[in-house]
Parts: sequence; structure tokens; C-alpha cells
Amino acid sequence: MKIAMVASESNPLAKTGGLGDVVYSLSKALVKLDNEVMIVIPYYDSIQRLPNLDISYVTSFFVGMSWRHEEAKVYMTIIDGIKFYLISNQRYFARQHLYGDFDDGERFAFFTLAARELFKNINNIPDVVHIHDWQVGMFPCLVREQHDTFYEKTKFVLTIHNPAFQGLMPRSCLGDFYSLPQYLFDNGQVRFKDQLSTLKTAIVYSDKITTVSHTHRKELLTPEGGMGLDGVLKMREYDFMGIINGVDFDEFNPSKDPLIAKQYSLKDALEGKEENKRALCKELHIKNYKKPTFSIISRLTWQKGMDLAYKGIEFLLKRGANVIILGSGEYEYERRAEELRAAYPSQMAIYIGYNNTLAHKIYAASDFVLMPSLFEPCGITQMIGQRYGTLPIVRLTGGLEDTVVPYNRFNLEKASGFGFHAFNTDDYIASLVMALDAFNDMDVRKKLINNIMRIDNSWSKNANTYLDMYKSMFTK
Repeated sequence: MKIAMVASESNPLAKTGGLGDVVYSLSKALVKLDNEVMIVIPYYDSIQRLPNLDISYVTSFFVGMSWRHEEAKVYMTIIDGIKFYLISNQRYFARQHLYGDFDDGERFAFFTLAARELFKNINNIPDVVHIHDWQVGMFPCLVREQHDTFYEKTKFVLTIHNPAFQGLMPRSCLGDFYSLPQYLFDNGQVRFKDQLSTLKTAIVYSDKITTVSHTHRKELLTPEGGMGLDGVLKMREYDFMGIINGVDFDEFNPSKDPLIAKQYSLKDALEGKEENKRALCKELHIKNYKKPTFSIISRLTWQKGMDLAYKGIEFLLKRGANVIILGSGEYEYERRAEELRAAYPSQMAIYIGYNNTLAHKIYAASDFVLMPSLFEPCGITQMIGQRYGTLPIVRLTGGLEDTVVPYNRFNLEKASGFGFHAFNTDDYIASLVMALDAFNDMDVRKKLINNIMRIDNSWSKNANTYLDMYKSMFTK
């Protein structure tokens, strides 16, 4: 099949979180299944500064946005058999960051319109256009409502990675950005919370909808977990699937990882992790590498349960454990991390931002990775941690519930981490106490590491699930 992924980011070129991982890893797995896969993302300034990237110019054209006419220049590179098409516009994408500007709605409207025109300009009709999250949610609506015959046989799939971001903007943007009629707002097709919502629009107009875990699908269909989208999703319930994310086992492989201090496998995991912990603690000026080491590799936001996380971190630091934080996000959480490091300089290290090399080192060196999320559609960090023999401590929500079997003294044979249900301090601290006890019991620790390093969280199985879903749209 000919599959086009259209998204706002993709590893290894531009990534802020799990979305970028999934777009790339799923595409790579689909290529291995003999499909032709294209990824379309903006040509951000950060990509232009990447060294040794073999980029070629493809074409350019103008994109009409009501009274605006903006030029889109298109470049291409091939990575792992995937054709990456990069849409350039200096005004919209020559910035130091990917998201967070006042004109994000306009920026990604331009990108969506340009992506739609790209396939016409290169005369390449995808069988499936797979769109991701709110940024490109208007693509199928534009095709359907403007009767675009170029895509007459194309099917559209939406994956909801983060329902908290719904692409809300004033109703005027429907005409101002997308040149679509106002009656689509009046009849409710694109209206949500009395605004235009590109995410709701994508749900209405896509042929199939997926989200990134079975449990999160169930949550989205309830008033409590649906963030207001449960009604529209119930209307599309029979076209709505939960497919768990996978991990790129080529990139995340402790036995071959060139970024870590000592490579290791299941056979020598304890020794390998200790050597990596010793090296990383020395690099980060943490005094005693023999102590249990807990890490956070995450965006520092309310969604990730950071209020709860810091209460747990303070508890751990007072008991002599080490803590490493890698991430960025809301100012108050970045500041709190700085305050804790200042109070415990020999036990704690932080890196505000994202550093891929450091992330690999942390996975290999940590004993535990913390994910006390308020909600978590899937989560990849816990699965990467399991790959490296690093035990996840999670709130059992969304994909975390699907991928972590919480340890208790009755289920050692199956346990794959630690978990708690209620979003409160007492239950979270109880799971941390259990983790500290397991660290000090060598037999339990060995068994848990053995359990998690045997888990197959690769994309090989779930890529086939996506492929079966794509094919099902053509058999009706």
C-alpha cells in the first residue's frame, strides 16, 4: 500500500514527545512490511541546522489562505526507506521551537493546506492519508467539502495521541484559514465548545479513528475521560480502535546502543546497569551511584502528574535515593526541579530541555522511571524503560494500565513494574515504598528485571494491526 503520514513532528528530524516517536517507528515498521511510506512534516529551523542530512529540493507552490498567498517550498530526504517530505516556509517555521506561539492555528492551517497540495504537485496519490492530532485535523474535511477528486479513492485515518489539545480557534478561522463555508460551523460539523475544533473535525470526517491504547479508547468514550469528545466519538464508535503503541527496538536496544557507557543484555543486566549508573552519576556529579536511582523523562506538565511527582521526589530524596529529571514544560515545574536540586545537589541532576543521548544514558542507568500521570493515552517511556531493565512506577491509567502489571507479593512471576490507581499522594508514596523494598531484595529485583526485559513491545505486531485496518477500508 501507499501510505502518507501527515504530522507536525517525526523522529529523527523533529520531536518533542511520543507523537514524533510513533510516526517514525510505525512508518519504519510498515516499510518492513513492503509498503511505500511517506512522512510529511514542516521543515523547521531545527531540521535545517541538523548536520550531514542529505536534503534535495522537490518543488514549490503557493498556498491560498483566504486573502493570503504563502509559498511552500518542498524538500525531501530518505531515512530507513521512508520518504520524508519537508514543507518550508520561513515565516511559519523558521523559529526556535515547534509549538507554543500565538499563531499556531494559522501555522498549521498553512501546513495542512500545503500537505494537501503536495501530493498533487508530485502526482502521487496515497491509498491512505494517516493524520495525527489536531494540527492536521482539517485535511479530510477540506477534501470532502471541497469535492477534491484527486483524493477520490484515498481513505483517511486519524490517530488521537493527546485529546487535551483540540485545535480550538475562533469560528472566523474556518473561512479565514481554510476557505470553508460558515454553515459547517452552524450545523455542528466542526463546532466544539462554541469554537472551531480541528480535532473534532478530524473525528467527524476521517474514515477510521484510532487512539494509542485499548484502555484510553474506553476512557475517551466516557464523560470523565473524554474531555468533551465522548459524544462525537460515540457517534463513530464502530470506526474507533485502540491500538497500543510500540517501541523502536532498533533504536532502543541495550545490547547494541552506542550511546550508553556499557552495552548489556538480559544475561548481564544487573552488571550492565550498575556500570551505566556509575558512569552517569559521575557525569552528573551525583555522589553515590550505589543508591537506588529514579528518573523522569517527560514533558513537565500537569498532564504528566508533576504535582504528585514532586511530592514523591522529595520523599525519595529524604531517604537517600538519587533522582534524575530530563524534560521541559511549564515554568512552575521547571522551577520546582531547580529548587530540589539546590536542596539535594549530591543526589539530584536535572536537564531542562531534551537531549537524546542523555535520554538513552538515563534509561540504561536508572533503576526506576516515574510516570504518575493524571492521564496517559499510551506512554512510551515505560516501555523503553522495560526494554532497558528499568522498572516503571506508574499511575494505572490509559496505556500505562495496558503495559504495566503492578508488582505485589502474589504476582512476582508476571509483574512488570509498580502501579497505583487513585491520583493521590498516599497511594503514590506506597508504590515508591514498595519499589524501594524491591530494590533492596536482590531476588525480587532480579526477577522483575528478567520479566520486563523479556517483554516484546516492538512495533512488529501492532504495525500489522494498522495494516489490517488500512486494508479493511477498501473491502467494504
